[in-house]
Amino acid sequence: MTEVIREGSVRVGVDLAKRVIQVHAVDAHERVVTSKALRREQFLAWCARLPEGSLVVMEASSSAHHWCRRLIAMGLDARIITAQLAAPYRQEGRSGKNDANDAAAICEAGGRPRMRFVPVKSVQQQSMLCVHKLREGFKEERTACINRIRGLLAEFGLVFAQSPDALRTALPEALEDASNELGPLARIALDRAVLHWRELDEHLACCDQRIAQHHRDDVDVHRAAQLIGVGPVTASVGLVPRQRSSGGKNHLGGITKHGQTYLRTLLIQAAKSAVMTAHRRNDPISRWVLALRERSGWQKAVVALANKNARILWAVMTRGEQFDASHVSIKPA
Repeated sequence: MTEVIREGSVRVGVDLAKRVIQVHAVDAHERVVTSKALRREQFLAWCARLPEGSLVVMEASSSAHHWCRRLIAMGLDARIITAQLAAPYRQEGRSGKNDANDAAAICEAGGRPRMRFVPVKSVQQQSMLCVHKLREGFKEERTACINRIRGLLAEFGLVFAQSPDALRTALPEALEDASNELGPLARIALDRAVLHWRELDEHLACCDQRIAQHHRDDVDVHRAAQLIGVGPVTASVGLVPRQRSSGGKNHLGGITKHGQTYLRTLLIQAAKSAVMTAHRRNDPISRWVLALRERSGWQKAVVALANKNARILWAVMTRGEQFDASHVSIKPA
């Protein structure tokens, strides 16, 4: 295979990895120009030889947004595609999965005229996602720490209420009570566990402060947080609902499991809060939720509201409009 041409349009499929990056390039006539593996430090220099405006498509991964930002700054049309959209274009099927075949499939998928691509995140957006990911990690660690403390206490016959606040209140007295079975070494170990719990609480508080500051400073986040039940944490994460549209009719689907698990969790938690307090409000959405809860049950009402919030958030963020709880949609002619 010849090396990348200097003139004319080129489409490149890129399979990213930590150390080796596989590229597959075709020209305007869909003829394969090159297919080879590059070391990480060679990738940008190789892309610099591509004609300006060439399409470079890569699969969504931890470093995809970084590479796209670098390539866009070089004058290339860099885009990101999800793995499930590229997989059907792998000619060898599941049995032929390797870096070269994956790059070829990404290149083929990127050339489809109606292919959906992942928006490239800015440095600021990825920085905020770092805070969210750290926050979720600290939450999981805190839950594990609390469960570990409960398990250790149960071995000495000390069982407390399920609430973390109840455990935090009862722990000092249990550790100071000389009449229980806790030995000196066990008390020292539990003291360290309590310190760890306190440290995780401080880390979580710091993440919440950063998210709250982002909510105050970002207009889009502030606009999204106006939805019923949606707070700064959920508002600072973007989303797009699943679509099943054909024949000129648009059908926005539910909260697909192909999306981000963390985002779905936030939407469900926000919906639970809104459903629990819907009887205090008199807006159309709250009345709809109450009627649905009576008709179909609490769980279905929560999922339905989460789905509705996903669509409203998408509309608010893409159109730049303020949320109106009393808005009544009109079907276009």
